[in-house]
Amino acid sequence: MGNDTDNMIRSTFRMRKEHSAGFYIADFIFRKIFRQNAGVKWAVHHTSTIHCPEKLHIGKETFPADSPGVYINASNGVTIGDYTNLGPNVGILSVNHDVVNNDLQVTAPPIEIGKFCWLGMGAIILPGVVLGDFTIVGAGAIVTKSFKDGYCVIAGNPATIIKLLNRTECESFAASKK
Repeated sequence: MGNDTDNMIRSTFRMRKEHSAGFYIADFIFRKIFRQNAGVKWAVHHTSTIHCPEKLHIGKETFPADSPGVYINASNGVTIGDYTNLGPNVGILSVNHDVVNNDLQVTAPPIEIGKFCWLGMGAIILPGVVLGDFTIVGAGAIVTKSFKDGYCVIAGNPATIIKLLNRTECESFAASKK
């Protein structure tokens, strides 16, 4: 199949070039036939789960759960900004359970993740966390508090800032995407 034909098919069916046709076939089978993640409006890896997709708000070129094993519970609301990526096995939990009666969910502030963020493999974001633009979360980090200013790399348990990013370089990159 020629490049032009491939591009036309991908454009017609809104298939991103970084995913194979097999990814989209599996997505169709799991979302449309088996009804797993049926409320999600974009292609999702068949091993990922999104609870309450109607409370998950995403920005431009952001496709949470297209990596394997991603778990998002958006019961209390989750917003993810433009051009943000989630690695495999990331957990975003906007809700917790009552400490005495774990059948009860506890209301918490929503999670907000800024633009141009990157959540590394196995990172966990807990209820109420706010991450500013250009926050990179290291693999395996557990984020228990907010980093609203962004422009940083955070890692560890609990996550702490391990590096500050050059704001001018980040903003120049962001401008190139517009």
